[in-house]
Amino acid sequence: MNKAESKYFNTANKIDEAFLELLSKKDFEFITVKEICATAGVNRSTFYLHYETLNDLLIESAEYINVKLNAYLKDAIIKSSEIDDMPLDQLFLITPKYLIPFLSFIKDNKKIFQTVLKQHQTLNLAERYYNAYTDFISPIMSRYEINEENKIYIFRFHIEGIIAIVKEWVKENCKRPAEEIATLINGCVQSTAR
Repeated sequence: MNKAESKYFNTANKIDEAFLELLSKKDFEFITVKEICATAGVNRSTFYLHYETLNDLLIESAEYINVKLNAYLKDAIIKSSEIDDMPLDQLFLITPKYLIPFLSFIKDNKKIFQTVLKQHQTLNLAERYYNAYTDFISPIMSRYEINEENKIYIFRFHIEGIIAIVKEWVKENCKRPAEEIATLINGCVQSTAR
């Protein structure tokens, strides 16, 4: 990466961080480009060099938070290379082992998740988890000999249900403990698996 590219990405990171800082203090609808620029220490033209709209910044911030989430969860998630050799009774991602770190991260970053979940349809949130389907979920379902035609339906059913539970929890300001929500999600998934 050359110096100009480095400066470009550093500026984008400053804008992202400024946006997330403002988002921790107020709702998305009340944040202005002017405030973001003042907080980031950049001018409006610099903002528009990186983003066309605040929604573009929100989408990038959602990606940024997903990268942080993946880094946070990297030790808890099954590696795709382990799927073929792992015993079937350990091939569940919807267990407290995986859910509690996921929910704890959401709670620690609840303001961005509140905004992202409000914009759920605009951001097409379920599509953002499609890589998890191709990388982990589909191979795990194959181990359970689930019909290829049914896999995507089952995945969509579960991911939309989990998003709905998380959305409700975040809407309530994450008042209930992450462990309790993990147990609730796990119970819903287990009852639909029968």
